[in-house]
Amino acid sequence: MKLNDIREQFPITQNYNFQNNAAVAPISTPAAEAMHYYSQQLCRHARLKGEFSRHVEKVRKLSAQLINASSDEVTFVKNTTEGIGWVANGLNLKAGDNVVTTNVEFPANIYPWMGLEERGVQLKMVPEVDGRFSTERIVEAIDNNTRVLTISAVQYASGYRADLAALGKTCKQKGIFFCVDAIQALGVLPIDVKAMNIDFLSADGHKWLCGPEGCGIFYCRRELIEKLRPVMSGWICMVDASNYGNYRYQFVDNACRFDTGSYNLAGIFGLGAAIELLMNIGIENIESHVLMLTDRLVEGVQDKGFRVVSSRRTGEASGIVSFVTDVHDQKKIRDSLEKEHRVIISLREGRLRASPHIYNTPEEIDQLIELLPSL
Repeated sequence: MKLNDIREQFPITQNYNFQNNAAVAPISTPAAEAMHYYSQQLCRHARLKGEFSRHVEKVRKLSAQLINASSDEVTFVKNTTEGIGWVANGLNLKAGDNVVTTNVEFPANIYPWMGLEERGVQLKMVPEVDGRFSTERIVEAIDNNTRVLTISAVQYASGYRADLAALGKTCKQKGIFFCVDAIQALGVLPIDVKAMNIDFLSADGHKWLCGPEGCGIFYCRRELIEKLRPVMSGWICMVDASNYGNYRYQFVDNACRFDTGSYNLAGIFGLGAAIELLMNIGIENIESHVLMLTDRLVEGVQDKGFRVVSSRRTGEASGIVSFVTDVHDQKKIRDSLEKEHRVIISLREGRLRASPHIYNTPEEIDQLIELLPSL
């Protein structure tokens, strides 16, 4: 699919130079149309046509294909935190156990684990150094009491891309669980849960997947489905769920055992269309384009005198470029770009952060660079 054709699927390109996909990304036209179709069908026919449940399973299958999982290993979440919370509270962690992570995770991957400290579970945080942390330092933090390694595939504030394959291999060798917050990677970088030995994965759809807020995916490795205790019981996660009057307290033996009640169908319709568009483009093609754009951006901001925080080492670069200056007010830079030029980036943890996607062009990167003040 040519870039101009892709841009036609993202109407935001007509109004903004939008490079803030690591925050809340615009949804695509197919996603918007799918949500509109759902609402119109519900308005005109309620559920009488019987297609909604079939569509849920279609989107479940697409979501599984995106991460090389089986459909029975995937279900839907309202946000990344929900899925990580299922893992943190569903594993039988006890006093003396510890969980290893980093000190720069988004709160979605911190607070569910902090909540276990009252049980005597320790949270060990590996510190970031110059926008990165080596795989070796993370592995060194693992000890005989470690039960879980939980990490973001890409860090939200630095753009550091973790070596999931290496970390997953280590977790498998050491017999600990590997949990991944994939929200800053899914849709822009390839994720293969089998090749990377990922046990659990959670990601909302509103960033690089360009889907609606409030609907994402959760993955649990098949062998662990019955070992991860559901944190809440509901009707939809039970065997023979549609036989309402026959109370049969028996969880289904797939990822739907973590569900509790009715799905966000509008969100699932939108998410499915968003994923389908990106898969038709090809995740590898998206990765290549985005890394080209971010390489161009890094060179340009450095020429302007900014310091790039994001690691650009092979395998560590992502769609996020964070850069800083001590000379100018960074908030004023961000605000001026938006209000005066309709160029959208963000400010995170004291860093300017740009995050272009597949629909962005080299010319848009150049415009951002040109508008930045020289130092």
